Amino acid sequence: MGQYQEQTNHSEMDVIEQRIRESVVPKRELSTYIMHKIGESEMNRTTARASNSKSRFLKKTAIAASVAVVLGAGTIGAGFVSPVMAETLKKIPGISLIYQGTSPQSVDLAIARGILSEPEKSVTHGGNTLKLTNLLYDGTRLSLLLEYEGGLDLAERSLGAIIEPPVFLADGQPIKFTKGMLGDVPYHDNTYRAELTHGLDLPDEFALTIQAKMKQVDEIFEFNVPVKLTDNAIAVKPDITRSNGSFSYTVDELLVTPVSTRLILHSQGEVPHSNEQTGEYSASKVYYELVDDQGNSLDPNIFGFYNSKPGSSDQVNELYAPFAAATKSVTIKPFTLTVKNDDHSIVGQKKDSNGNLLPGIHNQGERTYLQDLEVTVPLQP
Repeated sequence: MGQYQEQTNHSEMDVIEQRIRESVVPKRELSTYIMHKIGESEMNRTTARASNSKSRFLKKTAIAASVAVVLGAGTIGAGFVSPVMAETLKKIPGISLIYQGTSPQSVDLAIARGILSEPEKSVTHGGNTLKLTNLLYDGTRLSLLLEYEGGLDLAERSLGAIIEPPVFLADGQPIKFTKGMLGDVPYHDNTYRAELTHGLDLPDEFALTIQAKMKQVDEIFEFNVPVKLTDNAIAVKPDITRSNGSFSYTVDELLVTPVSTRLILHSQGEVPHSNEQTGEYSASKVYYELVDDQGNSLDPNIFGFYNSKPGSSDQVNELYAPFAAATKSVTIKPFTLTVKNDDHSIVGQKKDSNGNLLPGIHNQGERTYLQDLEVTVPLQP
């Protein structure tokens, strides 16, 4: 995978963002690295003690801008969700973040089906308590939130820097995965998130064990929860190929649940380019926008930029927000961005007066749609 493009003057922040997006090694203590580097960056800017509160805000803002997470769906064997619990779940710290891009109706549907569960399991060692507050599984993703209660000063050191990467077991065997996210929940100092997003190969029903270790505590915090997957997802394997010149891509699978959408495809060949993408400009890799039959469009939850030319092949396994339950079809709309070759900047991206990119999902640059490569995948007969 190519390195992500340095598009701001804050090179350290770019490296942090790259590490977040490419956090594929389960044993990597990513949150510790993130918080260390952000803290180090703030220390380089000022040594005044009065800047502590500002520094904490900047740390959280940086993480929030870098991490886009939508948790999976599934049924956890922890009982049904009552209306009272449903209202409680909506107010749990981090829910607004982990359901970013998800409509309230989708969350309501997930709660009604028992997809979102609150195990309410707590373990205490030496006056320190970790509580498993949320757990979701949709067959492709396993996600959870842990909350901390105790005497540790989380203003000085984040929970993500204190909790070591947890161990996950299914029926007593280590859970293998190739990509995930571990660390803090922005604006909630006492909450820790773990999400395994790629490479899972788990049965529909299993006994989940979560073993968490805090650096100041000798004992292991162990949680045991039964997990049972309900067949509520729409999985379509169209095996449809579209081509343009030497470039082609094949849609392998489209998986739709009440709270997420996953697109899996592979491509090969040279990326097509427009007349504007020649000379000092070139085409980026191909991205894929999803549009339902009502015209609602979705972009990938994580939108990456690269400082190298696209390769001759690509494997795409991307997560998107969910579509409405009544969606009958989804159209895949491939597009490219226009890249300036000398500095790998993206045409159409806006910057502030200091030359830093403005934040927001709507500042990704001008798109060149490859209309002859569009394909519509039916979800309902």
